[in-house]
This record gives sequence, C-alpha cells and structure tokens, in this order.
Amino acid sequence: MTTSWKPAQLTDLRECLELMTADGTVPGGVIAHGDLEGEPGFLTAGIVAPECGDARPGPDTVYDAASLTKVVATWPLIGSTGIDLDAPVHTLLPTVAAVVPGGKVTVGQILAHTTGLRADTRLDQYRNRNQDLAALICGEDLIAEPGAGHRYINRGFILAGLLLAQVTGRRLDELAADLWTSLGMTSTAYGPIGRSSRVAPTEQRLAGAPRLWGIPHDDNAALLGGVAGHAGVFTTAADLATYATALLSGHRDGTDLGRWLARSTVPQAVIEPGLNRGLAWLLTGNGRVAYHHGFTGTSLYLAPATGRYLVICTNAVYHHQDNRTALAPLRALALKAITAEP
Repeated sequence: MTTSWKPAQLTDLRECLELMTADGTVPGGVIAHGDLEGEPGFLTAGIVAPECGDARPGPDTVYDAASLTKVVATWPLIGSTGIDLDAPVHTLLPTVAAVVPGGKVTVGQILAHTTGLRADTRLDQYRNRNQDLAALICGEDLIAEPGAGHRYINRGFILAGLLLAQVTGRRLDELAADLWTSLGMTSTAYGPIGRSSRVAPTEQRLAGAPRLWGIPHDDNAALLGGVAGHAGVFTTAADLATYATALLSGHRDGTDLGRWLARSTVPQAVIEPGLNRGLAWLLTGNGRVAYHHGFTGTSLYLAPATGRYLVICTNAVYHHQDNRTALAPLRALALKAITAEP
C-alpha cells in the first residue's frame, strides 16, 4: 500500500523551510517527498550559499550528508556483504586482539549503538601513534558493558568502515560507489569533491579563511581522508529520493535490500519512551517510521507501511550555530507529517 502526500502537509513543510531561510537559520535547502506511485517532488527555498552567487538549491545541489553516511553507505554495505551481526570485531579485524576492551564488541552492537565504546571520537589524539586505528579504538577502556544500553557513538561506525574494507579486501569508497551506481545514485560520492555553485559550503572555521567546501565537515572523517564509516559522503536530494524509493520498493517486494531494511526496523535498544534504535535507524510511531539525521543539516525519513519518504538537505552549519536546536522545528514537522495516519 502507498499513500500520497496531502497538499497541506507539503505546504507546512515548504513554509517552515522558507521561514528558516528568511530568518537566517539556513542559507537555503531542499526537501524531497514521494511515495512508490510516482516521481519525487521537491520543495526549495533560499540560495545555496553567498559564495555561490544567486544559485538556487535544487534536486541536484550537493550537500555534505554527515551522519547520513551511516545509513547511506555503511549500513547497506554491511547488509549486502552478509557479515554475521553476532561476530565480535576481533574475529574480523586481525589487528584487534580478543582480550582488549573493545575486542568483544559485535557488529550488531555497532549498528545498534550499544557497544559501550567511548563516546568522544577525537581521532586527532592518535596522531604519531604507530598502532593500527582499529587496535587503538578497541584498546581504549569501555564506558559500559557491550549491549547494556544505548549511546550514540561514531567510533563504532568508524570500526564498521574498517571491517568492511578488511572483510572484502576493497576500499570503503569503492564498495559504496558500486552500491550507489547499482541503485542509480549518480551524484553521491565520498569527498573531497570540487567546489562549484552546485556544491553547498558549510562552516567557516577561522575568520578570514575559506569555508569548508567539498571537504567533510566532520573532523574525524577529514582525518581519514574523507572516507569513513560514520561520515564523509556528499549527496543530493534527488539521489536520496532514489535511495529511499529503492529501500521502500525493496521492502514491499522482498528484495535483499528490502529484507535488510525490515530486519533493521526491529527495535534493538530503547532511547526514550516511543523512540527506539534499530540497526542504525531511529524508530518511532510504533516502528512505522525509520529515520536518521546528519549534523550538517540533513535528514532521511522512511515509512515502509505507507511507502512514503521525506528527505531534508540543508547546510545549516553554514552559520556555525547549534544546528540541532535550529533545525528542530523542521525536523519535528517532517516527523509529524510522515507518521500521520493516511
């Protein structure tokens, strides 16, 4: 069953995006909406950024996806490679000893954010260390017993990217590029990417210095050369709509990707009443909606039961503010719209 979007819902989303653009919360942005019955629709507002002149954002504007990397690259690749979710990382990463604190963490716990690994990522602390990165991460003391509870941790997905490369013998960006090509996502890639008016800049870290533009906003992804399991991907609203359609149609038709989505929308850990973590995805509405955010100002929402999806692409970090607070009204409205009864 698929259910189309109601005009009033789209009007509310458009007005909210326009208001956020007018008050300077974001330079501009794109919202993609759709279902399994037709082509995606797009709502736009503002400009790409002052550096891009009067270029207006659109379906093909490239945004730093930030943590959407977790569900656009790492999560589907783990599903497609058939890695055992109960496997401890020490059995997949030869530099990680079984006796070190993080050696017993499992792949499933990484996806569910229940590893107990340290929450602060800070890969810069490992500069001039000769040990392998996976060994360094797993050698740190845990802050909780693996599987004991939920805590959002980037380190786990960094490990997931490393183990994908180890298990397959291929670079993470190569694996991801093959996946995206197979799905028709022609504008999605790991950074860095070239600057142009089609690419949305993000933050200015130092006064008088150029903004981050085509370079991952996430410091740890940048330290890893732009390719990491937790961040580093650049994409467009059009490609995310293509991806959402592939996931939802696969869920309906029982494809490998669709079955992986179904498995991943089974709650693994409670975050708060009414909000659970599946495998990578946040789950709400009694499990009817799966979604994920990116720190830069991106979001992806899926409703398998109704075949609907929403995509938000902005460069909210352009103004160097608390993006989660600034974006809260738009994200809340999007979640309300996609969880609403048809």
